[in-house]
Amino acid sequence: MHIICHKTDLLNSVNIALRAVSTKTTLPILECIVIEAMNDTIKLISNNQEIGIETIVKGNIVTPGSIAISAKLFSEIIRKLPDNDVVFTTDENNKAFIKCEKAKFNLSGRSHSEFPTLPEIEKGNPIRISDFSLKEIIRQTVFSISDNESNKIMTGELFELKGDIFKVVSLDGHRISIRKIQLHDQYDDLSVIVPGKTLNEISKILSGDVDKMVNIYVTDKHILFSFDNTTVLSRLIEGTYYNINQMLSNDYVTKVKVNNREFLSCIDRASLLIKEADKTPIIINITDDNMELKINSTVGSMKEEIEFSKEGKDIMIGFNPKFLMDALRVIDDEEIEIYLFNPKAPCFIKDKDENYIYLILPINFNVGE
Repeated sequence: MHIICHKTDLLNSVNIALRAVSTKTTLPILECIVIEAMNDTIKLISNNQEIGIETIVKGNIVTPGSIAISAKLFSEIIRKLPDNDVVFTTDENNKAFIKCEKAKFNLSGRSHSEFPTLPEIEKGNPIRISDFSLKEIIRQTVFSISDNESNKIMTGELFELKGDIFKVVSLDGHRISIRKIQLHDQYDDLSVIVPGKTLNEISKILSGDVDKMVNIYVTDKHILFSFDNTTVLSRLIEGTYYNINQMLSNDYVTKVKVNNREFLSCIDRASLLIKEADKTPIIINITDDNMELKINSTVGSMKEEIEFSKEGKDIMIGFNPKFLMDALRVIDDEEIEIYLFNPKAPCFIKDKDENYIYLILPINFNVGE
């Protein structure tokens, strides 16, 4: 193989492929990236057997070929090369040679045939969503997946399609995040669970360009995202997602409207008094006259009043401040509406059209706190 790529183009593609390279594996071949130059296309391929990535590199093919090479070493070498053309060649013994200006590297590679191939996915009619919308939906939901591998369902997000309505749901046992958008086209009903790790990696690769589109293909066991010269293939999580509809309610006895940024800043200040291991709640006391946020911890105490408008009854309720902040940070609305039922029932933060819903369970506290 003999290819020539500019350092910047090659490094950009390497950084994408690295997101599916195994760092902890008993199969050393999974620590490699495959470089494949065939049919006028240079590809980088990685596969950790949960996620697989193929990304196309801009460059020239002098002689076609392929090789598997240590992803970590290759990426570090390319990163530190001069900003110029990189000449990459291989021989029949799977030796690789990298040359850029006066820098020359000789590396040992492995045969492409040792690398596990990515499953072939039949590409029928794709689900089409803008790059920007997908990146935003992931950002606004992925924080509330669980990292507890003993409950696989909670480590993924529900992707649900009904007609032209695309809904994404995540939960971890303490909160639920729901984001809903309308697509341009109608689709058959669909319900699959996509690993949160996959979505985190995709979010980092997506450009967020409103004019670019992502094509999504779904089979019984896999989901494939195709965008901007890159495809990301992932296994789906098997099983049935939780029936969240029974957890959602339109009943409330108290409704509060508050400035999102001010509310977030207040909670952020209060959380300075909470050590990481503490489970100290932030207590919100809502009366006709004021909305007071207070916290008492082993470090100190804090009280702050915030401007608001209220409908309904007075209420005092406690929450994990991190859960509130996680939701508030991803809401773009200037003002938010919070719906409350009682001190032991979850609160709902949602807009009128329910394009987003954040359910957060309260924390018990002593009134004297």
